[in-house]
Amino acid sequence: MRSGFRLLLLATFLLMAACASNQQEEVLPEETYYDNARSAMRSGNFNEAERNLDFLETYYPFGRYAEQAQLDLIYSRYQNLDLEGARAAADRFLRLNPQSEHADYAMYMRGLASYNLDLSLAARYFPIDPSERAPGEQLQAFRDFSELLNRYPGSEYAPDARQRMVAVRNRMAALEIHAAQYYIKREAYVAANNRARYVVENFSTTPSVETALIILAETYQFMDLKKAANDAIQLLALNYPDSDAFDDEMKFQPSLLNREDRSLSSVVTFGLMGDE
Repeated sequence: MRSGFRLLLLATFLLMAACASNQQEEVLPEETYYDNARSAMRSGNFNEAERNLDFLETYYPFGRYAEQAQLDLIYSRYQNLDLEGARAAADRFLRLNPQSEHADYAMYMRGLASYNLDLSLAARYFPIDPSERAPGEQLQAFRDFSELLNRYPGSEYAPDARQRMVAVRNRMAALEIHAAQYYIKREAYVAANNRARYVVENFSTTPSVETALIILAETYQFMDLKKAANDAIQLLALNYPDSDAFDDEMKFQPSLLNREDRSLSSVVTFGLMGDE
């Protein structure tokens, strides 16, 4: 009985303390929250900026600083590495202010958040090649930047968005090459050929095309598809005459594939079952 009474008393005390705390919380003028947030942003204290912007949105959702506060919240969350929060804030801004003159900025920041979302905090401190990571949010970033360019081609953010779209394509092409090289290690040359062909057909302007053509040439040679192999070699010579795949006399020198006698079943099963 005494134990139960003590628990009840403690719960009552905590409830009263919480109510007293809420009653003591003073709501500041709208301009004060805004000035505090801007001051914090200028000093690089984005946690404090975000706190004041949250208060501003809570107490003055339709005030004179509402639109700018929403934009500042996107930026503050991005600087705090809250990339998902920054993207959510950008989505909210675009939903509430579809005709805003700053819509292009919100779209750009949304794309920027997606662009960096795959690069986790760990990747900032460890040597992780972004091209070896699953594309994840890269496709979303590409779509965000593409929407920005379609709707606001003259935006001041358009040039950077365009460059980042190029970077996304380069990353995705490099990812396909990593997959092809993995299949080569598994002696799954049909699968490696498919990946390399995908790069040539869909990412023809990326730096990965040279490696893709080399993989195509060697895998076609392995599969005894002489015409296809020669076509790949000719394309390689035409576009990359200085490629290391050629000797001084421009003769193609295969070097990627491990030449071993393998059963047809091993090729068909992508090397996952072996020849045992």
